[in-house]
Amino acid sequence: MRNPKVAVVGSANVDLVLRTERMPIKGETLIGDAFDIFTGGKGFNQAAAAARLGADVTLIAKIGDDPFADILRSVIDSENINTEFVKTDADAGTGVAAIVVEPDGENSIIVVPGANMRLTPADIDVAQNSIAEADVLLLQLETPINTSEHAIEIAKANETIVILDPAPARSLPANLLSQVDILKPNEVEAGVLSGRAVSTPEDGVAAAKALQSQIASDGLSAVVLTLGQQGVLTYTQTQNTHLPAIAVDVVDTTGAGDAFSGALATALAEDKPLIEAVIFANAAGAAAVTTLGATPSMPKREKIEEILTHK
Repeated sequence: MRNPKVAVVGSANVDLVLRTERMPIKGETLIGDAFDIFTGGKGFNQAAAAARLGADVTLIAKIGDDPFADILRSVIDSENINTEFVKTDADAGTGVAAIVVEPDGENSIIVVPGANMRLTPADIDVAQNSIAEADVLLLQLETPINTSEHAIEIAKANETIVILDPAPARSLPANLLSQVDILKPNEVEAGVLSGRAVSTPEDGVAAAKALQSQIASDGLSAVVLTLGQQGVLTYTQTQNTHLPAIAVDVVDTTGAGDAFSGALATALAEDKPLIEAVIFANAAGAAAVTTLGATPSMPKREKIEEILTHK
């Protein structure tokens, strides 16, 4: 049996992670507890998650020509990801994220996209065979919208499942949403896209229903809405399923959504039914919060299966 194939169009960053007792207020200087440098970016995190779970992964991304790019290259090469389409742009810096992590694991992030925003439709054309041959195309919003739109066009023409993780939150063109098979927002992103505040599962149902009517009407046509400690909601034309969050010891929530997305893409590429794939992804997200750092927290299958067995 062949491995599932996942193509990821997205960002690749270096994360500068600061641990501190709390966020500083405006004008305040705090002494932090620790500092680490990790690889990250939603695109790379999700590619790493899928690769660690056994998928054949192609990452389509752009990085700079600087020391941060050297860090990314060294880590990407260790993740068993096809990097043929990770291109270097000497005129832009590698994307960087500054992440402040508080004792409860919650985080605040500032991203400077750099070369990520120079990923173009022409870069997608070069990689079109990888997208066409993939079981799933996975996208986020840390690269230009027109580039994602072009990747979606290729995917839809070749019956590749399109999953969009609409982060960071922003409004989106109707024609883009109408071609997405699975929309995977969190509560903030669902609120921005639907125009409905989401703070409870009941709010989530209303937002998911509104969003499901805007995405592709054929195929899976599902909104998978993650609600943090309130679990995950899956809304389709025929069902509405709410799964509770899995209780784990939280170290750092950075990357939990990316672990979820990468696991969801892998499970669907393996032809798992949607709800089974969401259950698997929910456990992947739980596993991720038990480890510090974004890419380092992307779990392997053994960890996910352990959580599913003992939850």
